[in-house]
Amino acid sequence: MIWQVARFALGFASTAVLFGQTAENVLVVVNQGSPLSRRIGEYYVVRRHIPSANVCHIDVKDEEEISRDEYDRQIAAPIAGFLRASRLVEKILYIVTTSGVPLRIQGHGGLAGDAAAVDSELALLYSDMRGQPHVLPAGIANPFFGKAGQPFRHPNFPMYLVTRLAGYDFNDVKGIIDRASVARNRGKFVIDVQRGGDAAGDRWLRETVQAIPKDRVVLDDSTEVLYNQTDVIGYASWGSNDSNRKQRHLGFRWLPGAIMTEYVSTNARTFARPPDNWALGMPFGGSGQSLTADYIHDGVTGASGHVYEPYLQLTPRPNILLPAYYRGRNLAESYYLAIPMLSWMNVVIGDPLCALGRP
Repeated sequence: MIWQVARFALGFASTAVLFGQTAENVLVVVNQGSPLSRRIGEYYVVRRHIPSANVCHIDVKDEEEISRDEYDRQIAAPIAGFLRASRLVEKILYIVTTSGVPLRIQGHGGLAGDAAAVDSELALLYSDMRGQPHVLPAGIANPFFGKAGQPFRHPNFPMYLVTRLAGYDFNDVKGIIDRASVARNRGKFVIDVQRGGDAAGDRWLRETVQAIPKDRVVLDDSTEVLYNQTDVIGYASWGSNDSNRKQRHLGFRWLPGAIMTEYVSTNARTFARPPDNWALGMPFGGSGQSLTADYIHDGVTGASGHVYEPYLQLTPRPNILLPAYYRGRNLAESYYLAIPMLSWMNVVIGDPLCALGRP
């Protein structure tokens, strides 16, 4: 269940500028203890032409959940050391983790808790190295949130944009990488409102429609759930929190470059593959909610999710995310423009440099 904790409105700038970044700005993190992580890293580096000097190897257990101490010693510290030793602290803007790099940090939940996503913690590594390390409990305001008209660069924004190349298996991740390279600005943005749902969440969905040309939008503002849509380039909904959704898979035909977001608490709780007969509502990985990995498997190029309860107000805002992506921002910047909090529960899946180009 998603819980709302506060209300505030944020407008999206009517115009946006493309700010091109390159493979020189990407750091790839590979877990030496995971054959899958090594394979993904090797493929992505070649496919995206990442400099070999921008590959950081860490050695941590190949498990989805780790302790805070393990995160500090085996992930944050070696990556920070690598960036300093390679003189890449300022040059790197994006960090890409890979399947096999731990996903979540154990701890207490709630707004005053210390549990978090590994990737969301890594987003603060730049500011941690440049000043005082951030303190717990988790939850640090994202300085890039809503800054749609500004280029992402250091030191203006003291953070890294962290995305993950993950799926059920190597072929799922290879699909992400390959589709990112041929993405272009076409297709429909599908917005599925849960009529009678939370007012703020539905409002953000409706505001998304106002920020994208009408001929590029499919809106459902009824109690029905949209299935079997074609030529989809963007999607936002309540996911399994829509009580009318019964099907695990939407049956969409996703275009290369397609991204999605949904208001679901624990959709990135695991990237382990459930049984083929698994259905929404059946416990898997500690919950019966929809899974981000299903969208990757079905053909999206970018996705968001949460490892633990994020609270509605701290999920990605579709009224920022999808318009930014439509106007040409790359995948990483589009998602992080829309995420209010760091050191939190959010995970972004995809190639950070994936972009549709100008409409």
